[in-house]
Amino acid sequence: MFTKTIKTVAAALLLVGSVAVAQDGIYFNAAKGDKEHAYNTMVNEKMEGIGFMLSDPHERINDAYAEKYSKEPGYKKTLDNLGFFSIANDEGIRPLLLKDPRLGGFSPFNLHVYKYVGEDVTRVGHVNPEVMLDIVGITDKQIRADFIATFKPLDALVDKEIGGKKEVITFDKLPATKLMEFELTFERPEGVTKDDILDGEFEGLDTWMSDEFEAAFEDNKYIIAGYKNFAEAYRENEADFEKYDFYSTYSLCHFFFSYGVFNHGNAQAGAFAPCSMYMYVEKGSNVLKIGMPYLENWINVAGIKDQKQIDSIRKLDKQIIEIMEGLGAKLK
Repeated sequence: MFTKTIKTVAAALLLVGSVAVAQDGIYFNAAKGDKEHAYNTMVNEKMEGIGFMLSDPHERINDAYAEKYSKEPGYKKTLDNLGFFSIANDEGIRPLLLKDPRLGGFSPFNLHVYKYVGEDVTRVGHVNPEVMLDIVGITDKQIRADFIATFKPLDALVDKEIGGKKEVITFDKLPATKLMEFELTFERPEGVTKDDILDGEFEGLDTWMSDEFEAAFEDNKYIIAGYKNFAEAYRENEADFEKYDFYSTYSLCHFFFSYGVFNHGNAQAGAFAPCSMYMYVEKGSNVLKIGMPYLENWINVAGIKDQKQIDSIRKLDKQIIEIMEGLGAKLK
């Protein structure tokens, strides 16, 4: 069970002749008692009022763990609640996605909720937006400032509705390679328009996604936990997004892997789940560009020390790359 999450400003660490200062990784509101009802009311009734759209909620994943794995040797119920609720400030990030599509690595992101068995505390929180930006490689100061600003009303709402004390998981450094990026060239006959792609009438891309991409991940025991077509949503709302003929994000989850981490003492790492894989086609292009943060980021940011879990994280990263390359995508 992960309990040591209170932020402490430790002395700077001397690493190979340079000084590394602890960074804020994940923020939580830790509130006494069972806050499940308050949380559900907040995300279902009060998010849109501050500009956040809820998509593909997955509540009480702990119940699914119990149903699927309770008869397996060594099973132990450790969670009273575990929920993934993918949210995004659609209008707030629209101009930012136009400037840098890599924001899709955390758009949407999980407003995480969990409670351990035997501990009368519910935690609600998310990855520090500065860390999100660092992971996807965005350095532009204005984009960073604008993206971070979108979180202020969200954090104020969580303070109001959940309350509790602030807990911060700190870490020292991110991995050298933080974002996996791929490119897939596809046939785009003359005359194929943005509308053809958005409406799913262009078989070259639509078939790859629905018949090949999704099937390949599902065959490897992944769950397509969500899908959000930003380009289509913006078009329906008559909002400018002309830079892209197509832009969407998939939410991917490997159920047994997540059980092995979240039900085994590291529920806080669920702030990264499900993984967001973004895909886009720039206007007139025949190249599908794809990106997803490496799960390797979880290890330090979420404070995972269990070697078996670390090995499973690194195994999944390699497997995702193998699946994508098997589909014809080239790792950049």
